[in-house]
Amino acid sequence: MSTSCFHCNEVIPSGINLYVTINQKEQPMCCIGCQAVAQTIVDNNLTQYYQFRTEPAQKGAELIPEELKSLQSKKNKLLNEEMLQSEFIYQDQGAKEAILTIEGINCAACAWLIEMQLTKLKGINEISVNATTQRATLKWQDKVLQLSEILDAIEDIGYQALPFKANEIEQRNKKTSKVFIKRLGISGILMMQVMMIAVGLYFGAFSDMDEDHKIYLRWVSFILAIPIVSYGAFPFYIGAINALKIKRLSMDVPVSIAIILAFTASAWATITEQGEVYFESVSMFTFLLLIGKFLEFRARSYAAQVSANLLKLMPMTATRLKKTGSNSPAINETVHTKNSELQKSANDVENISNEELIAAKQLIKDDLVLIKPGEAIPADGIIISGASQINEAMLSGEQTPVSKTIDDVVFAGTINGDGNLTVKVQQPSNQSFLSQLIRLSEKSQAYKPKLARFSDKVAQYFVAIILLTAIGTALYWHHHLPEEAFWITLSVLVATCPCALSLATPTALTCATTRLNRDGIMIKSAHVMETMPKIDCFAFDKTGTLTTGEFAIDRVEIYDNQYTKAEALVIAAALESHSEHPLAKPFKQHRDFNLPTKEIQVQSGLGVTGIVNEHPYRIGKASWLLTATEHKNDQSLMSASCVLVFENKLIAAFYLVDKIREDAYILLNTLNASHQTMMLSGDNQSACDKVGKTLSVTQCHGNLSATDKMSIIKEQQKNNINIAMVGDGVNDSPVFGAAHVSMAMGCGTDIAKSGADVILLNSKLTSINTLNDVSIKTKRIIFQNYLWAFGYNAIVLPLAVAGYITPYMAVIGMSVSSILVISNSLRLLR
Repeated sequence: MSTSCFHCNEVIPSGINLYVTINQKEQPMCCIGCQAVAQTIVDNNLTQYYQFRTEPAQKGAELIPEELKSLQSKKNKLLNEEMLQSEFIYQDQGAKEAILTIEGINCAACAWLIEMQLTKLKGINEISVNATTQRATLKWQDKVLQLSEILDAIEDIGYQALPFKANEIEQRNKKTSKVFIKRLGISGILMMQVMMIAVGLYFGAFSDMDEDHKIYLRWVSFILAIPIVSYGAFPFYIGAINALKIKRLSMDVPVSIAIILAFTASAWATITEQGEVYFESVSMFTFLLLIGKFLEFRARSYAAQVSANLLKLMPMTATRLKKTGSNSPAINETVHTKNSELQKSANDVENISNEELIAAKQLIKDDLVLIKPGEAIPADGIIISGASQINEAMLSGEQTPVSKTIDDVVFAGTINGDGNLTVKVQQPSNQSFLSQLIRLSEKSQAYKPKLARFSDKVAQYFVAIILLTAIGTALYWHHHLPEEAFWITLSVLVATCPCALSLATPTALTCATTRLNRDGIMIKSAHVMETMPKIDCFAFDKTGTLTTGEFAIDRVEIYDNQYTKAEALVIAAALESHSEHPLAKPFKQHRDFNLPTKEIQVQSGLGVTGIVNEHPYRIGKASWLLTATEHKNDQSLMSASCVLVFENKLIAAFYLVDKIREDAYILLNTLNASHQTMMLSGDNQSACDKVGKTLSVTQCHGNLSATDKMSIIKEQQKNNINIAMVGDGVNDSPVFGAAHVSMAMGCGTDIAKSGADVILLNSKLTSINTLNDVSIKTKRIIFQNYLWAFGYNAIVLPLAVAGYITPYMAVIGMSVSSILVISNSLRLLR
C-alpha cells in the first residue's frame, strides 16, 4: 500500500525514506524539497499550520531553486511564502512588519552590530534591536526586499533570526541556560584542578619534588586548561569574529585577545620549559567571565520574559460557527440602524449548523465564534449572544471581572468567565488591540534617548581606545618592568568595559514599560519616558476625563409649542445617534428607529446637523447655534449642554448633569503641588468653572473647539512651557498632536489608532501619577547607570595602566559593572 507525503499529499515513490519529526511524531516525505519545507516549518515553530490547513501544501521541490547556496539559505527562502508569513507578519500600508527573536546576542554591542548591518539594506524602513529582550522589530518594503534576504544578512554576521513567539522564548532561554551551566560546570571543575596544582607549586608544597615532576604538573595544567579556553571561552571568540567580519570592534575583541595571549604565553613556557606559567589565571579569568555573562543573561531573560507575557495571552485556536444560509426575511440594507444590525446578527446565530476548531489566526471579519466559560477570547469582536463576566486584567491591570452582554465589545486575549458567548469578529488577530499593544510596546522599549545615542557612539570608539591604551601600556612596562608587563596589559584589556554603557538605557526602558503595562498604562510613542519628567503643565478635557462622561438628562426646556418634550427628545436622539461624544449617550434611550435620517454631518466639538423625517435640524452648543439669534444674551440658555434648532428657530434646550471622577481629586491634589493645571473643554464656561473650582484647577477654558484648544496649547508653548494633554480620545487627535505628551482614556482599537502617546487602559486618572513617578524614576536610574558606567571606566583605566589592578580584580570589576547596571534597572519592576 502506497504512503502519501505528509506535506504535499502526493504518493511517495518506492525507495524514498525521508522523514521529519512534527509534533513529536515522524511523518513521511516524498522528496528532499518537501522535507526541507517541513523542517523549516518545524524549526520556526509554525507546526500549527499542519493542524489547521484546509488543503495540502505545494510540493517542496517547486519552491527550492537549485542555485541556492546553503540549506539555511533555502530555509530562509521558504519563509517568503505567504502561508508561513501569515503566522507572524503584520501588513501596514504597503510595508510588512515583524518581531524577530535574535539568537546569539550577548551584549548591547551585538544589537548595535545587527542594526548597522540591516540599515545598509535597501528597503528597510525601520529597524530597532533590543539587547535586553533579544528581539528585533523591523519594517520593510516587501517589493524591494524579501524577508529571506533580511534573515541572510543577520546570519552573515553570525546571528540566528526566528519569528518571535512568546511560548517558545522560554524554552529557548532554558536551552541557552543549560548550555551556559554546562560551560560553567566544565570550566569550574577543571579550574579547581588547575588551581590546586598552582597553589601547591606557589607555596612550596612540592619544593622537594624533582624538576621533571614539576614539568609534568605544568603539562597537566596545560591539558586541563585547554577545554576551558576552547569550549568555555567559545562565546567570546564567536562574538569577536562576528564583529571583526564587518570591520567593527566589540568588547569580545579585547577579552578574546587577553585569553588567547595569556594561554599562548603559558603554553610556550611549558613547551620550552622556560619562564612562568599562569594557567590558573587564564582558567579563573574565563570562569569569572562566564559567571558574569550567565548572571547578565539571567537578568536579561527575566526582563524579556516579563515583557513578553502579553503575547502568551493570545489563544492558538478558536471555535468558529458555520452558517447554513438564512431563511429569515431579508433586511432592508438601505437603512443602517442598530436594530437591523442586531437582527442580522441574531439571524446569523439562528443559522448555525455546527462548530469547527480552527487556528485563531485564520479568523476574518464577520466570522462568528463560540467562546465557552474559561476560554480566552481569540479576536476583537462584538457579543451578539449571551452574557458573561470578562477578566480584562491583561489590559487594564484590574482583576475585577467586567460584566458584558449583547452589543458590548470584547478584546482578544481577555478571559471569558462563567457564560457562553457568541462573538462577531471585528478585527483579525494580527490587527487586534492586543497585537497593536505588543508592537507598540516593542517599539517604545527599543527607543534610544539622546544620552543613549551619545553613549553608543562613545562605545563604538571605546574598544579602539582600550586596544591602543593596552599597546602603549605593554610598551611602557616592557621597558620598565618586563616581568610584569604582560599581566598589567592583560588587566587593561579586561578591566574597562563599554557593555555597561550600552546596557544603561535599554534595560531601564524595558523594565519601565513592562511595569507600566502591568498597571494598565500603554506607552505608544517612544519619546514619552524621556519627555514626561520635563512636563510643566497638565491640560485636561472635562467631559469623560475629569468627569465620568456618564451624563443624564436633568431637564428639558421647550421654546416652540409645536413640539412636545417627547418629540424634541426623539429628534435629538436621531441626530445624536451618529455622534460618539459622551453628551450624545443620554439620548440613546429615546431613539425611534422608525424616524429616518439622512445627510448627517458631525461637526467636531460643535454638534450634529442632518435631515430627520425630511426636515433639517441641528443640535449642539448654544454658542454655535444661537449667537446670531435673539437668545444670544440669555445666560441661562447659553449655559445649556446643547440646544435643538429647526431652520434657525430654537426648539428646545437640554441640561445634562455629569459626575466628577473620584480619582480626579487625588490626581489634581498631587499635580497642583508641583505642576500647573488647565482645563480645555468644549462645554459651556459656567460648567467648566464649577468643576474647576471643585478640583482646584489653575485655569479653566470653556466653549472651545478643537482649533481653540490647539491655539491655547501653542500659546503656552511659546512661553517654553511643556504641556501634557489628557483626553478621552474622542475628537482629540488635533489637540493631541499639538501637546508634548498626549494621553487617552479607555481601551479599544480606535484608541490605539488615535494620536495619543499614552493609553490609560484602566481609565484611571491616578495612572497619570504612576506614569509621572515611573518616568522620573526611570530618568534617575538611567542617570545612575551612566554615572556608574562612566565613573567605573574613568577610575579603573588609570589604575589598570599603573599596574594597581590584577587580572582577577579586572574580571570581577568588568562583570560587576554590567550586572550592577541590569540589577539597578530591575528595581523599576517593583
